[in-house]
Amino acid sequence: MSDMFLEKFRSLVPLYLEDDWQNEDGLTASELAEATASLAVPVPLVLREFYMALGGCEDLMEAYHYFFDPDELEVEDGYLLFLEDEEEKYVWGFRTDQLDVPDPIVYRRQNARGTWKSEEGTFSEYVLDMFTWVFEELSPELNN
Repeated sequence: MSDMFLEKFRSLVPLYLEDDWQNEDGLTASELAEATASLAVPVPLVLREFYMALGGCEDLMEAYHYFFDPDELEVEDGYLLFLEDEEEKYVWGFRTDQLDVPDPIVYRRQNARGTWKSEEGTFSEYVLDMFTWVFEELSPELNN
């Protein structure tokens, strides 16, 4: 079960950045393996393929929210954290008991309260929706 999401994530570069996807936009499998070697839990397939497609593309990795670099992934409260907002009010992650699912459900923690809530969508759904919102809905507001 490989490359389920890779091409979909790669297609975000030409879609939103109006440029062809280049090898430098992603990480190699060996770079990713090295960066996550000390992580005590497995990285879900969808997140591995996200990094392989976009892990080197700062314009997408830091678009509105900040995706953790693979060597910054960490486990807190029973969740593998992968994303935070710029004000550090929220962090997003996967429940560690769901990491063997190819495309697990995303949860969000409100840091002030320490409470977790399901985003009611998988990583691929959440990320694709987030980029649509950032580039198609938020961008015109930023330009005004």
